[in-house]
Amino acid sequence: MSGKPRLTYFDGRGRMEPVRWLLAAAGVEFEEKFLETREQYEKLIKDGELMFQQVPLVEIDGLKLVQTRAILSYIAGRYNLYGKDLKERALIDMYVEGITDLMHMILVFPFSPSEAKEKNIELIKEKATNRYFPVFEKALKQHGQDFLVGNRFSWADVQLTEAILAVEEKIPAVLSVFPQLQAFKTRMSNMPTIKKFLQPGSPRKPPPDEHYVQTVKKILK
Repeated sequence: MSGKPRLTYFDGRGRMEPVRWLLAAAGVEFEEKFLETREQYEKLIKDGELMFQQVPLVEIDGLKLVQTRAILSYIAGRYNLYGKDLKERALIDMYVEGITDLMHMILVFPFSPSEAKEKNIELIKEKATNRYFPVFEKALKQHGQDFLVGNRFSWADVQLTEAILAVEEKIPAVLSVFPQLQAFKTRMSNMPTIKKFLQPGSPRKPPPDEHYVQTVKKILK
């Protein structure tokens, strides 16, 4: 195996996409292995590669990491994206957990029945505009810095940028009443590592389509 981190998951966003975002934001190149069959997945389990019989799996620094939160925490700490002290880390954790709650609705959306999709879009819009985005709008306004925590780029900034773009795909005008977040999105999108990740041909995955949904269902049964 090369020195690059190796990511094992489906060829789509899912729970691996925030990992791709964080590695890319840190300027770290990585390799990917895509699961395409149930047999590949079962072999990983049989070989003891998956501690809890779940993907994502990230091999990095001689470790085989599972559980999305653990993977992201390790990467954030490893590449100095986790604040300067315990207080900043706690704030980053709170922000990330909130964003993760919002992103969970995006994550499960492609798997919802077609008759429920319109209702689920409205729910995402309601939660984003009334519960989650106001928190970050207020935080950015109050401390007047470019970044969410302290005045340095962190995991929270990466996760929020991913969430903003994911919600905008479904609700294009969602930031219309959040000027601080509009400016934040522009700043983050122009950071060299993130700008590169947003270009065509990067490891960033497109929105899930029916092929992705059926592949995941087939493999996980």
